[in-house]
Amino acid sequence: MIPINTLLAMVLVTLVAIAATVTVAGGLGTGRATISAAVRGAAQLGVVSAVIVFVLRSGWWTVAFIGLMLVAAGATSARRITSNLSGAWAAVSIIAGVAPVLGLILGSTLVPAAGIAVIPIAGILIGNAMVATSLAGRRALDELRTRFGEYEAALALGLLPRVAALEVFRPAASQALVPALDQTRTVGLVTLPGAYVGVLLGGASPLEAGAAQLLVLVGVLAAQAIAVLITIELVARERIVR
Repeated sequence: MIPINTLLAMVLVTLVAIAATVTVAGGLGTGRATISAAVRGAAQLGVVSAVIVFVLRSGWWTVAFIGLMLVAAGATSARRITSNLSGAWAAVSIIAGVAPVLGLILGSTLVPAAGIAVIPIAGILIGNAMVATSLAGRRALDELRTRFGEYEAALALGLLPRVAALEVFRPAASQALVPALDQTRTVGLVTLPGAYVGVLLGGASPLEAGAAQLLVLVGVLAAQAIAVLITIELVARERIVR
């Protein structure tokens, strides 16, 4: 267990300072965002740590908490993809990716329908679906803007707007799946993800921890695949615009 003391605070502040300094010195333009993200993350984890005990006592509170996570994920992706209200469609992609995967995992009874198990898995699926949605939406709109001439040429050849848009940005938008694919390919060789370590520390055997981690990783692949597909369709059909 990591002790909560002054040393922890000093290490965290030092790490944030390193990240912010490097981004500023390198001209990456995310120095302020790095600091604000760290502060916000610390505050949010503090609040969650304070209320999670009450959430886990009731199935309804668990459902409400997952709903809150979905709303926050949708709002985050919306802001990342575009500055107008069409970004609200990002929530559809996230929900479409998470709902069937979480439903299958819980319906199979491989994971008990208890808050202590459901919330972590739901959080992992929602977080990864959010990242994939944001990346796919941004890449799709960026490609459509920079390669608009190709889009118009495809229209001139008789392609429908949806088909022409997909031909322009689908390959680039699909790159949003690469991080999850790489993580799954290299699990156990390069990294030991959080689910594995958490289950192991909870008293399970290494084999049981590995099975839990594999279930989560494959679930993430499925959730992200659905989320990315829905996102590029929404962009192609001009539901999400810039």
